Amino acid sequence: MFAPEYCHAPLLDAAPRALAFDPGADFAGWRAELGSILRRLVGVMPEPVSLDLRVEYTLEHEEYIERRFLFTTETHADVPCHLLIPKTKRAPYPVVIGLQGHSTGMHISLGRPKYDGDAESIAGGRAIALQTVREGYAALVLEQRCFGEREDRRPPERRSLHNRCHHATMTALLLGRTMIGERAWDVSRAIDALAAFPEVDVERIACMGNSGGGTTTFYAACLDPRIRVVMPSCSVCTYKDSIGRIDHCHDNYLHGALRYFDMGDLAGLIAPRPLVVVCGDEDTIFPLHGVQESYETIQRIYEKAGTPDNCRLVVGHGGHRFYPDDAWPAFHELSGWLPEDTPLL
Repeated sequence: MFAPEYCHAPLLDAAPRALAFDPGADFAGWRAELGSILRRLVGVMPEPVSLDLRVEYTLEHEEYIERRFLFTTETHADVPCHLLIPKTKRAPYPVVIGLQGHSTGMHISLGRPKYDGDAESIAGGRAIALQTVREGYAALVLEQRCFGEREDRRPPERRSLHNRCHHATMTALLLGRTMIGERAWDVSRAIDALAAFPEVDVERIACMGNSGGGTTTFYAACLDPRIRVVMPSCSVCTYKDSIGRIDHCHDNYLHGALRYFDMGDLAGLIAPRPLVVVCGDEDTIFPLHGVQESYETIQRIYEKAGTPDNCRLVVGHGGHRFYPDDAWPAFHELSGWLPEDTPLL
């Protein structure tokens, strides 16, 4: 029994979770302490700078208008984005921030294959931006750190690993940061940037994403209350059943998290806002039993918050992908943003 997992496995099972949800505790006090600890664990956040928002071009498509723009999220860090605005008469539109997972970039969310394997990825329900405008909302996609246009550009002699997020995540740790914190920061700054576009309603902002995009969605919503509806896919699970026992990318981890909470406990920072948890019943890296255990905690939290109907678990039949046919009806129901008499595209 020399392998490290023999030591770690019982520690995962017995993790103290000092801030695990307790229905008998003071809810407001617990939430405040939980939020304070999470902000500490996500690390040092960047210093805010001027957004310096620049619209690069506007294109007109059959179903929507597309605006490509850049903004500065911190010194030496620009974020490319695409805003898709539906061609209906409902402006200002609710806007959904769609986040791709570990992939070749945000063009996956736009349904535009560029590289080998992209078409297969898109076919897994991951063209979230196109789905969003067809459902009647504005869609914002932004390039997450480490992917696509923001991928590692170091010379080959400095790169020995093929994982897109490994080096940047480890460097963030050296700086007292985490990749979770950096990506959540970018989402918050993107929300700031949306104020420059009169076509969108900044009081009705949602965030959704699959896999790594779902992870960013969940933590960004914990940290920024301006995200009014939250729909992470293939990402919410007990730590022990997912990142604790199955190989995952390094950007999923928070140092010392299980000393204080499990992922389901963090829903206390989202409640009472609508939360739709999406998963696949055959997902091998976020197993269904771990998702269900997390969701049981989420349900208890929403009951304590007095809004038991504001959370949903959507289980698609299949693996690690997005399930639009199952997820969007739950999103419509919980958000209430689409009146029944408003035709979709």
